[in-house]
Amino acid sequence: MSEATDMRPADAPPSAGRAPAQEAKLVPPRRVLIIVENLPVPFDRRVWSEATTLAQHGYEVSVICPRGPGASVPFEIIDGIHIYRHWLPAEGRGLFGYLAEYSVALFWEFVLSFKVLRTRGFDAIHACNPPDLIFLVGAFYKLRLGKRFIFDHHDINPELFEAKFERRGFFWRMMVLFERLTFKAADISIATNQSYRAIAIGRGRMSPERVFVVRSGPNLARVRLFPADAKWKSGRKFLVAYVGVIGEQEGLDLLLQAAKHVGARRDDVQFVIVGDGPELEQVKKLAAALELGDRVTFTGRVDDATLFTILSTADVCANPDRPNAMNDKSTMNKIMEYMALGKPIVQFDLTEGRFSAGESSLYARNTEPGDFGELIVQLLDDPAARERMGATGRRRIADELSWEHEAPKLLAAYDALDWGKHGTRALR
Repeated sequence: MSEATDMRPADAPPSAGRAPAQEAKLVPPRRVLIIVENLPVPFDRRVWSEATTLAQHGYEVSVICPRGPGASVPFEIIDGIHIYRHWLPAEGRGLFGYLAEYSVALFWEFVLSFKVLRTRGFDAIHACNPPDLIFLVGAFYKLRLGKRFIFDHHDINPELFEAKFERRGFFWRMMVLFERLTFKAADISIATNQSYRAIAIGRGRMSPERVFVVRSGPNLARVRLFPADAKWKSGRKFLVAYVGVIGEQEGLDLLLQAAKHVGARRDDVQFVIVGDGPELEQVKKLAAALELGDRVTFTGRVDDATLFTILSTADVCANPDRPNAMNDKSTMNKIMEYMALGKPIVQFDLTEGRFSAGESSLYARNTEPGDFGELIVQLLDDPAARERMGATGRRRIADELSWEHEAPKLLAAYDALDWGKHGTRALR
């Protein structure tokens, strides 16, 4: 961008008789550094929606994130957003794996933040968890240089730890401590739903007026129907699709057991699982052990065109998230995308999943793959119900939950900060 387009006029009215350059005092743009570890940008859909929204409204945006497939370049500029990527070891498995992953990420976040500070500068750090250690970067710049710190609460890590390791104990208490320190350091917090807002106010002890709900609504300019491609059905009549992370708490084992149940009833259903994650190989082994054969296709991570072609071809979409405290309180991006594409959903009965999907989904009895499979069969046998449920979900996204409705809430949260000349003044 040129200097002229990067500068914004102040609110004072122009004085008569002065040249345009003298009529308005120019102030520098607000500069934001977003730090995210969970996924590379632009593949983290929420972070990319936030970054592009801020850039479109006059903010100067930089992003620090890990490298990954399709996003391996250390530095690039996309849509005016400067993206700095760092190396990260394979996603942690077990305590020492997570310690190595988080330590490396924290090291590079500090190194790259110094680089951004020196070259582009920033007035605020926007930290996206997990993990809840990015507050160390934010608190350093807040205490030493008066930068603002914004916490974007993507995952509730104490519940995530309990879901992964099925226990509490010392390290769970450390997760609670890190979360509390993150909230304490934050000038404002952005919650993805009302359940997360309640945690910020209760466990995080934040003032309610400093916690803003900005849901992960799909960007309808990106999430759109593509022409169906019958090759994904592998010669079968119906397609059931899943998209998301392949991890322990995502319940892919339950989905495969549901697929086994469906396969015992009929042979005209193909399952496609889109995504990558630490449990992918284990899930593939389970599919082989269940003798699912060619009835399940694993694609790994794919580009948007392939992803939305698969979802556009699907007759039913699945969300098998395992019922636990983490999943019960979390809003899942995949549900929103299924709804945006007008697809009926089968999932387990979880609080935020039901809030998002409403009547666009059927709800299986928790952790019962047989019931999950029966509901899939029920929908496949009822095209009118599929059409009705899909239309309900698509309408709810368009009218209430798309990013178009959430972007103003993000901007309102940012407006709650009095940035001052260099973004150093306190919250109003």
